[in-house]
Amino acid sequence: MLKILIPTIMLIPTTWALPAKQLWSFTLTYSLTISLTSLAWLKSTTNASWSFLNLFMATDPTSTPLLVLTCWLLPLMILASQRHTSSEPINRQRMYITLLTSLQIFLILAFSATELIMFYVMFEATLIPTLIIITRWGNQTERLNAGTYFLFYTLAGSLPLLIALLLLQNGTGTLSLLTLQFSPALQLSSFADKLWWAGCLLAFLVKMPLYGVHLWLPKAHVEAPIAGSMILAAVLLKLGGYGMMRMMIMLEPFTKELSYPFIILALWGVIMTSSICLRQTDLKSLIAYSSVSHMGLVAAGILIQTPWGSSGALMLMIAHGLTSSALFCLANTNYERTHSRTLLLARGLQMIFPLMATWWFISSLANLALPPLPNLMGELMIITSLFNWSWWTIALTGTGTLITASYSLYMLIMTQRGPLPPHIIALEPTHSREHLLLALHILPLLLLIFKPELAWGWTF
Repeated sequence: MLKILIPTIMLIPTTWALPAKQLWSFTLTYSLTISLTSLAWLKSTTNASWSFLNLFMATDPTSTPLLVLTCWLLPLMILASQRHTSSEPINRQRMYITLLTSLQIFLILAFSATELIMFYVMFEATLIPTLIIITRWGNQTERLNAGTYFLFYTLAGSLPLLIALLLLQNGTGTLSLLTLQFSPALQLSSFADKLWWAGCLLAFLVKMPLYGVHLWLPKAHVEAPIAGSMILAAVLLKLGGYGMMRMMIMLEPFTKELSYPFIILALWGVIMTSSICLRQTDLKSLIAYSSVSHMGLVAAGILIQTPWGSSGALMLMIAHGLTSSALFCLANTNYERTHSRTLLLARGLQMIFPLMATWWFISSLANLALPPLPNLMGELMIITSLFNWSWWTIALTGTGTLITASYSLYMLIMTQRGPLPPHIIALEPTHSREHLLLALHILPLLLLIFKPELAWGWTF
């Protein structure tokens, strides 16, 4: 663990010590080295338990894929942000990289924490760098409003979790994930216990976000700079799913009845947010709402508490992290050239950027879960386990899948096909930096087809 964590912490003083000319190239090389080293976590020494164990941290098959995804994303964010911050003073560029690095440190500590209070503190700590990135480097004047939404939704959801954890500490005498699974089951029966159950899950359902408490997400995504959108879509939403997987072990007798409304809300959210995507005019907003729709499936998969459901949820989280991050990068390359996110104003770009159109094509197909991509593996496992739980769910999941395919193809056709509008003239050509960035998103996704067991946790 420390082989990754200490170099990541040391990236902060390095960023401030580097000469201006070498700042981006050196931090990129450094963070890429860290992310390649983190792949060693995937080779677990034990068969089905904790590994890389120290006093406060450990990895297991649930957290390892998310940890590797977190490390993989830092170099990609640095690659994507060079153009966005190039006009800024050098100290602000250093501050930007520092915030991205601190976000990675908090996320590594959150995903590998073996103590629930440490997980909670790191879960909350990720708010601060994200908020600064959105409010300081966002594009539009709405960014302060988006930052307020982001902060208050997350804080209001996660304070009950702190009280729930302190009550759990009182009841069981431990908050260590290593020992909690062996402590005697809690005798939950009263109305107060039901509130405790809701308190444990509310923070994660807001973070995911569940339909109904999702309004902060499109705002935050649309106003955030490219790196903010990438880390939000790829990793921060996954903190919610990961937290739910961890807490579910302790909530047993109640989950069977109390999770019904949340599962129904999640599945209804899949249809509603997918339908909203069909009438979006803003490209980033469309991708943000598609994230809500995919996370609804993940929430339903975790809440029904079957091995297939949890496994599919983990697989879909990893696949969605890479796919939606790639889509935000593509939206950003369009925005940097046309200075507009409106779908109607930038059509027919396939004529000018044929290679970029290829990346659009692969990413859109991944978003609609084309076989044999990991997105389909995750969705199929969740849909199968939901169908096994209640066959009525097939109507909701089937409709959701159909609409997902529709808006993904709509997004592809609107941006790439058709005649080139007359107002688009003198666009700057694409850079190899952008193609490298997209290749580093798409290649892991394609490689997961050949070894999916890296990302599906405990089940098999």
